[in-house]
Amino acid sequence: MTNSLTWILLALAYVVGATPTSYWVGRAAHGLDLREHGSGNLGATNALRVMGWKSAIPVLLVDIGKGWVPAALFPLLAGVGFPWGFFFGLAAIAGHMFSFWVGFKGGKGMATGAGALLALAPTAVLIGLIMWFSLTLGSGYVSLASILVAVATPPIIAFTPHQGGAELVWLSSGLAALIVWKHRTNIRRLIRGEENRFSRTSKAGNGENLPLDASIDVHTPGDKP
Repeated sequence: MTNSLTWILLALAYVVGATPTSYWVGRAAHGLDLREHGSGNLGATNALRVMGWKSAIPVLLVDIGKGWVPAALFPLLAGVGFPWGFFFGLAAIAGHMFSFWVGFKGGKGMATGAGALLALAPTAVLIGLIMWFSLTLGSGYVSLASILVAVATPPIIAFTPHQGGAELVWLSSGLAALIVWKHRTNIRRLIRGEENRFSRTSKAGNGENLPLDASIDVHTPGDKP
């Protein structure tokens, strides 16, 4: 049974998710607009590529937390059960993807989605994380790893302990489709053979090799998604 607090928390979940972590870190620590550098995406991967791991790690942790807190804690505050944990998490993911702080732009939802599902299907998230690292290291493509893990997550959930029974499997399928849609430009680049590989160095927009922990003043904007 829902109450007014449930709807307030649903809106708050969007606001929490809309916190543009990588944008604010870029502004505060490097004096740059991350939307104008690297892929232009406001996510942890582009933060790593452009600003280095010292900035990317806190971005990643906060982005995961933006999904976990609403999915895990908001149902307790509202006194509601499943599927509200998923809906709170989905609102946070929507906020991350379409943040009102930065013109309804944002990231692609992998970290925040993982945080939300961590509260609902932790075993599946752990398996997905192992898959993601393996695919990224094996292929060199972060986007390809993200797409494949997103597609594989609903079946993994189906065969591992999770909240919500079959309903979470179907709901997570919708989330996977949304994440794949957010990667549509990456998919086109992968098909054309133009997608950048992930390595110790990241290609700057001018073709120079930019170390992941290099200063931003040597980086120029690349293709935006």
